Amino acid sequence: MTRRLLAFLSVLMAIVLSVGCSTLDEKQREWIFQPSDRAWGGSASYAEGMDHVWIEFPSSVTGENAKLHALWIEAEDARPDTPVLLYLHGARWNVEGSAGRMRRMRDMGFSVLAIDYRGFGKSTSGLPSEEKAYEDARAAWEWLAARYPDRPRYVFGHSLGGAIAIDLAARVPDEQGTIVEGTFTSIPDVASTFKWGWLPIGPLITQRFESIAKVGRIGSPLLVVHGDSDHLIRSELGQRLYDAAKGRKLFLLVEGGSHHSSMVVGQARYQEAIRQLFDWH
Repeated sequence: MTRRLLAFLSVLMAIVLSVGCSTLDEKQREWIFQPSDRAWGGSASYAEGMDHVWIEFPSSVTGENAKLHALWIEAEDARPDTPVLLYLHGARWNVEGSAGRMRRMRDMGFSVLAIDYRGFGKSTSGLPSEEKAYEDARAAWEWLAARYPDRPRYVFGHSLGGAIAIDLAARVPDEQGTIVEGTFTSIPDVASTFKWGWLPIGPLITQRFESIAKVGRIGSPLLVVHGDSDHLIRSELGQRLYDAAKGRKLFLLVEGGSHHSSMVVGQARYQEAIRQLFDWH
């Protein structure tokens, strides 16, 4: 009787732990991505005049067909060799929330494609995950390659998008350069900087975004940008990420730049860093 009771309790505990882990994973995905179909403030107005693009592909993660909504803006006076940039946004707001930043990247010389991951905006619904976001970025990269095979391609990621950009750049062999802004080494490292960071929650984190383990595999020049007044993701995490990178690289610390304003505050230095690192003339 005792053995049967112990066996029953063991099975029950396994079920409880399984359900608990599943719920924990879902809560983490909600907290990290904060998916939305809205843009921040009046930022959507910057998307006026941009082309709407749809990227469809079969997902190996879900086993279903997926569709991504994207915005495209061509560089002024674009030529056959004008570089194209895949823009990967951060958490919370949809792709239209990044339209202003897309225009600033165009002002620096790029044609820009920015996507909404699944779960954001008009893309396929459902809770985002680390693996789905990586797959979304690869699908967008392949879309760009198919349509602009003769133009140099670059990848950019802001905040959480920086981790997605690093994963992509570490996987593909044909990017000409990688730019990340306000990003981090890993989610556990970000959690450790919070006021409750002393708690031993690292092993419980399922959405880890371990950029620190991937950045050394990037084969293109890498620009790491961080604001020295970024209170959400500390600049020392960006510095550590830069230190772990190999090959040609540049770290730009923007004085007075916050998590969201570094591109505006430091635009002149930003553009000069791009020209210097990527040998643009």
